[in-house]
Amino acid sequence: MLLPILRLLRPYKARASLAAIALCFTATATLGLGYGVQTLIDVGFASESIAGLQQAMVTLLIIAGAIAVGTFTRFYFVSWLGERISADLRAAVFNNLVHLHPSFFEENRPGEIMSRLTTDTTLLQTIIGSSLSMALRSMLTLSGAVVMMFATNWKLSLFIVVGVPAVLVPILFFGRKIRKLSSASQDSMAQVGTYAGEVIHQLKTVQSFNRQEFEQGMFKGEVESAFSVAKQRIRNRALLIGIAIFVVFTSMIGMLYSGGSDVINGVMTAGELGAFIFYAVMLGSGFATVSEVWGEVQRAAGAAERLIELMSAKSELPEPTQAKELIRQEASIEFKGVYFAYPSRPKQWALADFNLKINAGESVALVGPSGAGKSTIFELIQRFYDPQQGEIQFGNTAVQTTSLLELRAQIAVVPQQPVLFSTTVRNNIAYGRPDCTPEQIEEAAVAAHAHKFILELPDQYGAYLGEQGVRLSGGQKQRVAIARAILKDPRILLLDEATSALDTESEHHIQTALAELMQNRTTVIIAHRLSTILHVDRIVVVDQGKIVAQGRHHELLHTSPLYKRLAELQFNERAHARSADRT
Repeated sequence: MLLPILRLLRPYKARASLAAIALCFTATATLGLGYGVQTLIDVGFASESIAGLQQAMVTLLIIAGAIAVGTFTRFYFVSWLGERISADLRAAVFNNLVHLHPSFFEENRPGEIMSRLTTDTTLLQTIIGSSLSMALRSMLTLSGAVVMMFATNWKLSLFIVVGVPAVLVPILFFGRKIRKLSSASQDSMAQVGTYAGEVIHQLKTVQSFNRQEFEQGMFKGEVESAFSVAKQRIRNRALLIGIAIFVVFTSMIGMLYSGGSDVINGVMTAGELGAFIFYAVMLGSGFATVSEVWGEVQRAAGAAERLIELMSAKSELPEPTQAKELIRQEASIEFKGVYFAYPSRPKQWALADFNLKINAGESVALVGPSGAGKSTIFELIQRFYDPQQGEIQFGNTAVQTTSLLELRAQIAVVPQQPVLFSTTVRNNIAYGRPDCTPEQIEEAAVAAHAHKFILELPDQYGAYLGEQGVRLSGGQKQRVAIARAILKDPRILLLDEATSALDTESEHHIQTALAELMQNRTTVIIAHRLSTILHVDRIVVVDQGKIVAQGRHHELLHTSPLYKRLAELQFNERAHARSADRT
């Protein structure tokens, strides 16, 4: 599963080649230490002369210098590649995520996705930038050590060769289990992060209901569950390492006994035995490193699987191969026999046999009880979903045959709960039109009656708003969102009770600004307060995913029992409120 990740190395072939050359060079120089050990024993010690000892020391010093240079080069380039691949991987996953259909995030929790994007990529960066390099270096040195051992003494080498299969068997056996447990461990850690993020995000609610101890207990349960999976993974990795080391060193002990006997009997020199022992130690340590890193590689394979899932996820809203242009189409919207159910509720129609024509330049208000389908209409106009049956047209063109980018470029939305980003006021207003000038940003803020309070902020238009605009009041957030929509200058305007968070005076100013903004634009309004839509061209009453009535306010009071009931409830509430204020 690491192969798709390693393909990201292709743009960096030169650096990868340099790292590989340095790796081979270092492994070769390390093997040369065996010759240095043999020279030290047979020449430096056996000759009993300072000149012989100096010669051996110079040989060892040259080899050590070569190892230092090779290690520096290998470490630099391999670490660089690890960081680079990790950054590219995060970007590749994120680039795919922002184009996925919204239902993907109904089926996959955002907290878990964030864990994959951060924790899993960091794990892969460690593997590519460190552990994988160690494994490759160890495989090269142990391979070279086997060759040198046979060249030095083939009989002693048999002790080691017999131990190799005994090491490979547990590596293969435990490797599969470790890989499964590693994937489960990553999933459990993602669950921990998701739960913690949700509680912290809703901390005021938790404290308001005095549920701190309950959430502590629930979080402890999540942590213990993750720890339980981690214990199994650690146990298997520890068994793998322990068995590998025991088998290798058992073979080495047998080799040492046989080699010592040969030295005593004069069959081989002490220097040859010393060199052989050095190669055997390299072989043993190489196997120990490979067996240890193998567990990390299996863990990385689990992380790679999770990331590849995100990278390969396809949007259910595909772009047409030859998209039809909308610029020359009139800005009308028409629903034709639309049936739609959300993926999370496939058997429950949010809209059923829904037919609605909104003419270009017309202002239409959608009214109805909660769950009637009003927000769903907004979702389908922006093509966040496609209907299961029927068709939605922009002008005379089905939206499925148009580019998503071009379709959404025609639309601006002001939601009931304004969405602001953790950046400046200027960047938030210009979000839908990043190429605008500072003067255009201020004009939009003036039109939205936001300019005055913006000037009172520290740094004014450069003021940082914090996460989700936490440094602004609800009404101020709404006015920034309205300024963003004004600046985008859309052909279709979607308003989800855009003045709901404003005080009476601000609401009056915004209603005036919106009335000007709605001129010559197709406007669709989700209305919760009927007093704000008395001026629209048409009111559409929606209930249980169907249109039950259409007309002007005074008409619907006589023709629609549902609208009449909603109107009486709201206007009676306002009358009671005014009466209470007077008393």
